[in-house]
Amino acid sequence: MKVLRLGHAMYVLRSKAGKNYLIDPFFEMNPGCPKEYQTEEFMKSIDAVFLTHGHFDHTSGLQKLLNSHPDCLVVAQYELAMILLQKGVRNVYPINLGGSIHLEDVKATMVQAKHTSSYGETEGTPIYAGEAAGYIFNFDNDHTLYHSGDTAIMSDMKLIQDVYEPTIAILSSSGHFTMGPKEAAYAVKNLLNVQYVIPSHTFPTKETASSPEVLEALLKAFPIIDTMMDKDHNLAAELKNYPKTEVVVIGYGEEKEFNIQDSKIKI
Repeated sequence: MKVLRLGHAMYVLRSKAGKNYLIDPFFEMNPGCPKEYQTEEFMKSIDAVFLTHGHFDHTSGLQKLLNSHPDCLVVAQYELAMILLQKGVRNVYPINLGGSIHLEDVKATMVQAKHTSSYGETEGTPIYAGEAAGYIFNFDNDHTLYHSGDTAIMSDMKLIQDVYEPTIAILSSSGHFTMGPKEAAYAVKNLLNVQYVIPSHTFPTKETASSPEVLEALLKAFPIIDTMMDKDHNLAAELKNYPKTEVVVIGYGEEKEFNIQDSKIKI
């Protein structure tokens, strides 16, 4: 399988069968998302969208995708799914913690995350959007991947590992709104048993941003973004002497392939 990072906490999981599964669409306001992944052609290539929760940095790009691909499948937690249905989104699949959806080459299960969830908070009064979540993606004859969503550290990660046995984890590790590098490293060492961990929920610097002008505007609107910039390598530093799990830092717009046969990573 291949993991394409489109900035912040947005990823595309590309399966062996050629399917593209997008997690947490965040386009125009995302300084890490390259422009070649904001085209109509790219939007139409997405087979399903998975939402971990309703915050703007995880859902604000959904409408842009649906403008090009209105029938794209959108998987979301029940309350958030109901909001989207009421707003006219056509193809919404509501599930809740512990529930699953079976697609052509993957079984995706919604798992718990320790975080809040609201919708429309940048447009007016926030709307309650249920509980935040993560996902387990169990691909046919391939890796099982755990996307933690925006979560604080929680002992439930041990249950998630024991039940679903993921081999790859995408973990929020920026701090402030999620767990930080220290907590994520603890989770890797004590709660999870994965071969690879990918740091997530971070922002680029002006030097690494695909759109420096977007980053500048975002910093003016949300100065707190500064606390989450350039944090990917902090998790690698925390785990530098831990041989059981490899930290894989994926750049914005970069794709890496995880080979199940020999557990090698290709860029």
